[in-house]
Amino acid sequence: MKVGIIGGGGRVGSNAAFALQMIGAVSEIVLLDVNREAAEGEALDLRHGASMSQPIRIYAGEYADLQGAHMVIITAGLRRKPDESRLELINRNVGLFRDILGEVKKVSLAPDAIILVVSNPVDVLTYLAVKESGLPEERVLGLGTVLDTCRFRSFISEYFKVAATDVDALILGEHGDSMVPIWSCATIAGVPVRDYPGYSPEAMDAVFEQTRRSGAEAIRLKGGAGYAVGVSIAQVVNAIALNTHQVLPVSTLQKGALGISDVCFSLPTQLGRGGIEQVISISVSEGELHALQESARVLKETIQKVMA
Repeated sequence: MKVGIIGGGGRVGSNAAFALQMIGAVSEIVLLDVNREAAEGEALDLRHGASMSQPIRIYAGEYADLQGAHMVIITAGLRRKPDESRLELINRNVGLFRDILGEVKKVSLAPDAIILVVSNPVDVLTYLAVKESGLPEERVLGLGTVLDTCRFRSFISEYFKVAATDVDALILGEHGDSMVPIWSCATIAGVPVRDYPGYSPEAMDAVFEQTRRSGAEAIRLKGGAGYAVGVSIAQVVNAIALNTHQVLPVSTLQKGALGISDVCFSLPTQLGRGGIEQVISISVSEGELHALQESARVLKETIQKVMA
């Protein structure tokens, strides 16, 4: 599989490339960036590790080099400020994103090509990509709350002092301020979290708040997230490349699940080589359902302003 990463000279794009080099099921990665030297440098550095990782072809290029790509990952965007919500980025990023889509549309991608949106605000930009990319909607998705879910599970594992791989829990809805923790189905090695020693509603509220603030905290401490988002992107790419039918909380165009439609946000979604196979209408508590519907309402209002 050939993958193009737009924004490949930046922190997120280069970390995605590194994760794919280490654990990815891809054969070729082309890095595109407005800063061509940064993309060249990242590609060079990655190639230096090829003999001890995987023999993937990695190089910097231009939009024309996306020809034949099976997946285009868009990570380019203006950086979020420490106290700025992801939705506040929209006024600064939509124009750039539309320019990128315009350039991608000029290229002859693979017939079954898929676009994966990572740039923020990811749900709004995913909706734009669905409407303006020219690809079938099942082949356009956003990273959504995969990263939030990754963080959520790690914080739960730290609180209970268990292996993070034993934690199964989801963040759904918006990748942003209105994200929703789904405690009703959270488990540790199959044991409901609410039954695990040490559980309390107050402690879990603190775990979720830690999750919700972690993006801004990464910006404050080191300028932005990188490693975890790279691993999250690799999970999505592998699910598609290997046709695993894995269920991940990616952002997709909703069509009625949980009473939500005409908005892109995250529900459990089965992925395969053709992209989106199905969205799972998960059973949630009444409070979680209300929170997810409110998250969709907030996003829909923003999308309507953008598309006006």
